[in-house]
Amino acid sequence: MSATTKAPPVSAPAQQAPRSDQPTTAEGRPSQAPLPGLYETILVERRERVGLITLNRPKSLNALNTTMSREVMTALCAFDADANVGAVVIAGSPRAFAAGADIAEMADKTFAGLQADDVFAAWQGMPAIAKPIVAAVSGYALGGGCELAMMCDFIIAADDAHFGQPEIKLGILPGIGGTQRLTRSVGKALAMDLILTGRSIDAAEAKAAGLVARVVPAAELLQTALEAAHTIAGYNAPAVRMAKEAVGRAHEVSLAEGLLHERRLFQAAFATDGQKEGMHAFLGKRAPVFRHR
Repeated sequence: MSATTKAPPVSAPAQQAPRSDQPTTAEGRPSQAPLPGLYETILVERRERVGLITLNRPKSLNALNTTMSREVMTALCAFDADANVGAVVIAGSPRAFAAGADIAEMADKTFAGLQADDVFAAWQGMPAIAKPIVAAVSGYALGGGCELAMMCDFIIAADDAHFGQPEIKLGILPGIGGTQRLTRSVGKALAMDLILTGRSIDAAEAKAAGLVARVVPAAELLQTALEAAHTIAGYNAPAVRMAKEAVGRAHEVSLAEGLLHERRLFQAAFATDGQKEGMHAFLGKRAPVFRHR
């Protein structure tokens, strides 16, 4: 699909999916081939070269429980390993992307119990997903929902979206990276404000603060996110992976080390067929046809 092709409005049939009891490594990635079965808490589709994961616990406003955490990670890993997928979209429902973690599941947990059965450990594998992940956020993205959106590579928000880390109202604090990723996204002052007061911000303020990449009308959200993912998936896949890696490295290392890493990845891109195709297509004044190798 070319970079300008619109995302298809009709989805491919939902795929068979791994069970939530799929064994995982310490990083939360599947330790063996996925087992057949149906997901309990998410819907999974492939739309041409884009994987779509839809959070599907409507009665709890898509609250993140242990099963959903494992299922989202299992689906992401499956898409990451699929050569026919170039990017992934994670979406919720119109009312809520995810309204937080599942409080009913956590209310009676103890310190020792949480250490022994770390319900959030499954998310540790998400930064290792090589393919770009777009969050399509409408309604509430609070607590764990906001943290899941921030774990994606960028957020496209509906104009009715709200973001926040209200855990302080429950006597706790964020536990899936909220204090770290929010601070890196919006700066110390706003992160402290949101985390310590528990207030939320709307999509416009989130975009102004740098948390959100785009704000669109709610009716256009999913199509916009899918179009962005289809654009990404249409480019030279090795270069896309390298670009994501380079941007991710910017948060982890010094500027000098990041520049060196970027330069090495730039040079490595010249070992791909896509570099030759892209540059020769430009010189030939034609659209490139990337074969993702």
